Amino acid sequence: MNSMTPVNPPPERAETDVIIIGAGPIGLFAVFELGLLDLKCHLVDILDRAGGQCTELYPEKPIYDIPGIPLVTGQELTDRLTQQIRPFGAQFHFGEMASALHRLEDGRWQLSTDAGTVLVAPVLVIAAGGGSFVPKRPPIAGIEDYEGKSVFYAVRRIEAMRDRDVLIAGGGDSALDWTLNLAPVARRLTLVHHRDGFRAAQHSVTRMRELVAEGKIDFHVASVKALHGAGGQLEAVTLAGADKKEWRHGANAFLPFFGLTIKLGPIAEFGLNLHENLIPVDTAKFQSSTPGIFAIGDINSYAGKLKLILSGFHEAALMAQAAFKICRPNEKLRFQYTTSSSSLQKKLGVA
Repeated sequence: MNSMTPVNPPPERAETDVIIIGAGPIGLFAVFELGLLDLKCHLVDILDRAGGQCTELYPEKPIYDIPGIPLVTGQELTDRLTQQIRPFGAQFHFGEMASALHRLEDGRWQLSTDAGTVLVAPVLVIAAGGGSFVPKRPPIAGIEDYEGKSVFYAVRRIEAMRDRDVLIAGGGDSALDWTLNLAPVARRLTLVHHRDGFRAAQHSVTRMRELVAEGKIDFHVASVKALHGAGGQLEAVTLAGADKKEWRHGANAFLPFFGLTIKLGPIAEFGLNLHENLIPVDTAKFQSSTPGIFAIGDINSYAGKLKLILSGFHEAALMAQAAFKICRPNEKLRFQYTTSSSSLQKKLGVA
């Protein structure tokens, strides 16, 4: 049966105005824009908390291009957005993957998750970033035994690395950023990369080389060949240099940054018109080629697209205007400003 084939609704389901797949910054701000129009939302996210990529990979990394906020971390941005949408009572379904989508006979969408949740709404918004971000695992025998204990693919708390012997592997922005961020707290920090060239920002590379020259960190042109330890606790690694010679290097924390694999997951089976795993949309509504299904943030594609959080905020605002016309076809949309509308301020609890 095609995923778009009408089916009879199940006997038990939660009904709402808008279903949002993805609770990252863009999905959260969509709740705000929809809430101003009295549209209720349910959000589904495979992670166990809000924030998406910002909190999963870079919770303490500074972000500098959010309008009006000179500096904010991924976690702080998520916290502020969560506070901003609190008046609208959005319902979150964390730790669940959107697994199936059907169009009901009345034209609404029925979304099912792998946890058995069934949601029904006239509008579906996909704000899933590029999909589920899965770190690339290094081809090292037995690395699974250390993951989450002494091998980490993301740093959620800088303090967790304090006074540890940290080994970072990689040559991109993530590897260099965390080399610079952890150098002040680690007892000993070593960066390894298979060549003496990097794909990271030049200022980060320059600063890394300065720290090496000052003797504050170590850098080796090398690859990690084996891990040594017991009970998931790393004690040392085997490194191999460009000349293939191997040596043992002490470390009790290993951070491999070899990039991310983006898995679109079941969304790819929703019957949408995908192009290179992205959803083409118009730029007036950010609606896909399927009426009632919108895509905002990094998951969408259109001429001139910029993968910036602020761009996603703009997309969420226009999407909400179009979603209102679908959810409330018999009501007139009144455009109002939060600065001057007493009714909007009442909704926000600031009147």
